[in-house]
Amino acid sequence: MKNQKEKDVVRNKNILLLSVTLGLVCTSTGALSKVSAEEASKLGKELTCMGAEVAANADNTIPAFSGKWLGAPPHLKYENNVGQHPVDPYPEDQPIFEITSKNFEKYADKLTEGQQEMFRRYATFRIQVFPGRRDFRFDDKVCEVARKNALEAELIDGGPEFSGYQGTPPFPVPSQAMELLLNTTFPAIAFTEEILRDIANVRPTGEIFWGQHRNLNLNVVTEPSEVGKPMGKIMAYSMTHTTLPIRDRGSVSSAVEPVNLAKDKRLAWNYDPGTRRVRQLPMYGYDTPMSGTSGLMTIDQDRLMNGDPGRYDWKMLGKREIYLPANTYRLHAKDVKYADLLQRNHANPNYIRYELRRVWVLEGTLKESFRHVFGRRVLFIDEDNWQASVSDYYDSRGALWQHAFIAHYYAFDLKGWQAGNSFYHDFNTGGYVAYNLFQERPVGPILNAGKMSPTMFGPEALRQIGN
Repeated sequence: MKNQKEKDVVRNKNILLLSVTLGLVCTSTGALSKVSAEEASKLGKELTCMGAEVAANADNTIPAFSGKWLGAPPHLKYENNVGQHPVDPYPEDQPIFEITSKNFEKYADKLTEGQQEMFRRYATFRIQVFPGRRDFRFDDKVCEVARKNALEAELIDGGPEFSGYQGTPPFPVPSQAMELLLNTTFPAIAFTEEILRDIANVRPTGEIFWGQHRNLNLNVVTEPSEVGKPMGKIMAYSMTHTTLPIRDRGSVSSAVEPVNLAKDKRLAWNYDPGTRRVRQLPMYGYDTPMSGTSGLMTIDQDRLMNGDPGRYDWKMLGKREIYLPANTYRLHAKDVKYADLLQRNHANPNYIRYELRRVWVLEGTLKESFRHVFGRRVLFIDEDNWQASVSDYYDSRGALWQHAFIAHYYAFDLKGWQAGNSFYHDFNTGGYVAYNLFQERPVGPILNAGKMSPTMFGPEALRQIGN
């Protein structure tokens, strides 16, 4: 019996040694394991094709996914690709209850720390909770690529480099933080976008300082002819024309976004109307101040997190149910006036629809050897579209500094979710930035109209502006 026990001990040691060896081999080759065929087979069944849970939650406060509509619902009139403002498919919906500064502690388990701080600071802050709606889906081609990515996409050397296919988030069934971060970096969004966006820097007094940009974006990885092809080297091109504030009018910047930010640098150039010269920007991203925001937003806060993730250690904190802006058609309607929307301390709660949603929680903690104004950032990522909807930002001492959210809606001409207005609340000053406003513009975001090419971006295109 003793000999058998000794044999078992030796065998278990050998198994452990083999496991460690295999782990080292896996690490040295740089490729991490893929999702099993069994897990991938859940897509389109227990999970949507993008990896969200199909079923309702236990108490039906989050509904089951219906996916009954692709593009504009049949009861609405909508013209695609021309910048028509969003039209509400749920005009009869009414709030089912309201969270206020007096009752928010009752709902604390479904609120982020930043949301709770909004209630503590501002007695006028409210969250109107509407019935959950999960009626829109992605088209079949996008779903096919998502399934292919589930089976074949892999991190390389721990990420952010990865192998996979263009057009969808690469990891619909994520198992670690970098996969989750890459999903929110590569969502299924518009391949072309043109927008004249207003930016309101709302001071604690209620006084507003305005910025305005005209943005052109070409997202290579979601271009229809590229969807399903192996991931290339370029993710996107962008150009920003500044029209406000007056001191910056005529300034134009252009950037090229690589797929692999660990190895390839984001390139950016700026045209200065004063000197009529184009120069390459030495660094574009991280905590560089965003133009038109009076320095209250950083470049990597656009879409809550963008660019090179290498300054942070990332940790996946699992899933939660929280209240976040969703199906925000009313907010983006063309009859909304900025004077009514932009109140002191926060936007008018009457315009913003919240729903209870399932989210993935992702935390980034600044590495000791790196610098950034935010020492920690926590992202809350909607499982239905893989886009970050809410983020709380902390300073280097660990104190809560900012609370931000993006009001998403399903764009019919995109057949996917569009990032609409976003709001960045600064707890140090009591002010906030309302970003990506377009309600008072005659044309909203022009999505998927095409008519863009890489030659429209970069230094040569900027030089043409100066000629």
